[in-house]
Amino acid sequence: MAKKVLVLAGGFSAEREVSLVTGKCVCEALKKAGYEVIFYDWRNGFDLVEVLKKERPDVVFNALHGNWGEDGEIQGFLDVLQIPYTHSGLRASVLGMDKFLTKELAQLNNIKVPQGEKKTFAEFKLYGTQVPMPYVLKPVSDGSSVGVYIIRKTQDLAQVSYEDDREILVEKFIDGQELTCMVLEGKAYVVTELRASDDFYDYHAKYTDGVTKHILPAEIPAEVADCCKNYAEKLHRVLGCSGVSRCDFRYNPKDGVVLLEINTAPGMTNLSLVPEQAKYIGTSYEQLCAGLVEAATCRKIV
Repeated sequence: MAKKVLVLAGGFSAEREVSLVTGKCVCEALKKAGYEVIFYDWRNGFDLVEVLKKERPDVVFNALHGNWGEDGEIQGFLDVLQIPYTHSGLRASVLGMDKFLTKELAQLNNIKVPQGEKKTFAEFKLYGTQVPMPYVLKPVSDGSSVGVYIIRKTQDLAQVSYEDDREILVEKFIDGQELTCMVLEGKAYVVTELRASDDFYDYHAKYTDGVTKHILPAEIPAEVADCCKNYAEKLHRVLGCSGVSRCDFRYNPKDGVVLLEINTAPGMTNLSLVPEQAKYIGTSYEQLCAGLVEAATCRKIV
């Protein structure tokens, strides 16, 4: 009897529309792979409880992105209900979503990260920063490059808009090649270079066809590719990630390989990097989705 999979998409974050696309792509793939599939657009917590009670899925495929989907909230909820789910568990999700905590753990494990500091936007406006220009401003907890600004000159600050109590990172801007590396079941295989026609690989560049060129494998020295893969595997392991994760880097000869962030629930749309790298190593999209379903788990009650 085929497993029943509830594909959980939508949600409440700034990445809602991307999540819906991911969810629909996953649904098609899992149906082709022979699973009984239910697509659910999450808009209300009480409704989700009723749907789970009614459908009693064997597995929840977590196709959510951003807050509530990648930050441990939905993971803890499904742990309590004892419903297995795809991707990383609560601990890894909390740590991976918090870019400051990720940087702290990376540094403790000899993974190079940009110079930077954490503060609220109100503190930034009042006291400024010790990080020299050019620097990057980004939310401590958000994904898909939502709310990221590159500040090259004082005038650029006019475009910056956050709520005063929003925690942000101020980081040294690392010039060079944009690189990314998937880790699937603990193993990194290949590095992709991203060449965006926009100023940098932002939300628009990630999800607009034709805006970014993917160079697979990346045109980098072998030792640089090995460093990316080593860093990605190490951080996946240190955070306790499950299933699949993806690390993003910048590289130039002066700074070397520098970690930007980890994605514990990376995108799975037709423009996404994880399916592309999986295909490169001989794993089809259907196989990738099915593998995540079969590896799904939840925290056990003992």
